[in-house]
Amino acid sequence: MRVLYRLREAGFGAYLVGGAVRDLLVQGNPKDFDIATSATPEEVKALFRNCRLIGRRFRLAHVVFGREIIEVATFRANVDDGSGDRELDNGRLVRDNVYGSIEDDAIRRDFTCNALYYAIEDFSVRDYTGGFEDVQARLMKLIGDPEQRYREDPVRMLRAIRLAAKLDFEIEANTAEPLPRLAGLLSEAAPARLFEEVLKLFLSGHGVASFEGLERFGLLNTLFPESAAALRSNRSGALRRMLIEGLRNTDARVANDEPVSPAFLFALLMWPAFCRTLMGLQAQGIHAEEAQRRAADRVTLHQLERIALPRRFSLPMQEIWLLQSRFSSRQRKRVQRTLSHPRFRAAFDFLALREFASSEHAADVEFWREAQLQTGQEPASADAETSFETGDDEAAPRKRRRRRRRTGANE
Repeated sequence: MRVLYRLREAGFGAYLVGGAVRDLLVQGNPKDFDIATSATPEEVKALFRNCRLIGRRFRLAHVVFGREIIEVATFRANVDDGSGDRELDNGRLVRDNVYGSIEDDAIRRDFTCNALYYAIEDFSVRDYTGGFEDVQARLMKLIGDPEQRYREDPVRMLRAIRLAAKLDFEIEANTAEPLPRLAGLLSEAAPARLFEEVLKLFLSGHGVASFEGLERFGLLNTLFPESAAALRSNRSGALRRMLIEGLRNTDARVANDEPVSPAFLFALLMWPAFCRTLMGLQAQGIHAEEAQRRAADRVTLHQLERIALPRRFSLPMQEIWLLQSRFSSRQRKRVQRTLSHPRFRAAFDFLALREFASSEHAADVEFWREAQLQTGQEPASADAETSFETGDDEAAPRKRRRRRRRTGANE
């Protein structure tokens, strides 16, 4: 409100815009507040000492209040004025700094529900695209020609899925129609950007609905091609049941404000691909342990061509996979080594998900749950993600000291 009033007092038009207005209309709780204004970035900076300008493709002003950032964007025009500040490359928008009116700005936004402007002068919502009615009807609808808008920025396809999942909206028919046809365009998006979009899809509390949307509209095949193929070929449906249950658990953790981890998430999403690749390598006669390592490396390498998964997540992801084969061992020394592994808790939670999908793992889950109790550890719960976020593996040495004092614990 301070930013809005200062801009207005300086003679500029200024409005709360986008997701915050949309979420408030559906009784949501906005986390980010964006402002659209007639002031240029330089004029915004002149009004606020706590302002910094960012971006080259899309020039923006960030007004900083401690840890909070209010993003202020100048009204954009939807035409090229010949200045070179609006540039398309093969239909993809790569630069957009041509300024215009609020009406121009509304037309260039992606979805009608994101083109609503709250005005402080009369406490009204300004609607130039029919977004208010679409919010009331709970519809996700693109502004303009859907195919052209997706070609401008293919990641809009993922935004459609994510926002529909978050808001429990239906994707309007014309907005949905091009999705399966244009899904392949996602392979041209920057892998680092796709990584961020995947985190938003699955770690925002609506992972199950997001996954089902990706499946329904054919986008899963582009994002996770090997996992999608494995899910299709898994006749029992066990892999999909496990994946959905894991996402359901993650959604519950987000709802309870508990930590979640990209490493555990990607271990879950790419597990079908790992299983299918592993079976192929073992069919070639490769020793089980070597086949597991090769499968983990191969699946990770192939996925990196689509999504830039950082090593700080890919390495623990692989450890979760490789630990699964240890759970069939009952030899005392191996049990102790497995219990002391820094990724044991995450791997055990993963095993529990496998049991949900297939009862053949029930005996292993029961054995390792009892092993934790006998060695003085707390039973594993779904907080395995915490160690990935904090890097805290200090529990492992303490567990080893307890086992030396209790030599007969696992007999």
